[in-house]
Amino acid sequence: MISRLRRTLCFAGPALLLAGSARATDTLAAGQPAPDFSLPDQDGRTRRLAEWRGKWLVLYFYPKNDTPGCTTEACNFRDDWLQLQELGAEVVGVSVDTSASHAAFAQKYKLPFPLLADARGEVAARYGALSDWMVVKMAKRQTFIIDLQGRIARIYRAVDADKHSAEVVADLRRLQSQPRAGATPA
Repeated sequence: MISRLRRTLCFAGPALLLAGSARATDTLAAGQPAPDFSLPDQDGRTRRLAEWRGKWLVLYFYPKNDTPGCTTEACNFRDDWLQLQELGAEVVGVSVDTSASHAAFAQKYKLPFPLLADARGEVAARYGALSDWMVVKMAKRQTFIIDLQGRIARIYRAVDADKHSAEVVADLRRLQSQPRAGATPA
């Protein structure tokens, strides 16, 4: 009996994990309310989604501080910070790293935006941006643009760290030039 259970888990376990993560990913779409969160930033301050209501929010998930792709992505957002600010957008990074790790990373690269510590991966999971290998959890490199009303305006499931910040800036310009639902023309 135990042998049969082991075989079942060995062969079916990975498929169940993949199926579970696919369902989480499929649940979010543009136009839906962004899942709420409450997480500590690199300074230990608790940050909530509601804090950015009325502003555009670039919420980007990334695997690990101080790795080449994550450093490139963060530094590109830093370098495009003024353009993003001119567009009325805030940037927030999220990974499963600790607040202390985020503080060192933000200081080392002079990042002007908050990095949130999702130590248990719960927020990443709600956004469908969590890789969970049971022993190790890691956020996937994915980004969500959230509009002024707290709705998801754009989802990036496949991100090229080298080009992503410029892509976000261009998409924010495009999104802001579109008429909003329910808005009356001037």
